Amino acid sequence: MTQHWFRLYVLRIDATKNMARFYAMSIEPDLFGGASLVRRWGRIGTRGKERIDLFKDERQAIGHFLVLARQKRARGYSPQPCC
Repeated sequence: MTQHWFRLYVLRIDATKNMARFYAMSIEPDLFGGASLVRRWGRIGTRGKERIDLFKDERQAIGHFLVLARQKRARGYSPQPCC
């Protein structure tokens, strides 16, 4: 498995709705030779929630990563430099 660095950190802030959210994703290798897509989301300043999706290979994980990135962009999230 080749090591690609896929990371995304996006924010959605709307003061009129009292909304301040973050969404972070990264692709990481798993212990069995596959790839995992790690997602974290929640209100800015909180720990938020986390979900890990496992894939057989990195190509599937990258495809899912790109689909989710497009969805977040369509919902108004904007990219920010990662912590």
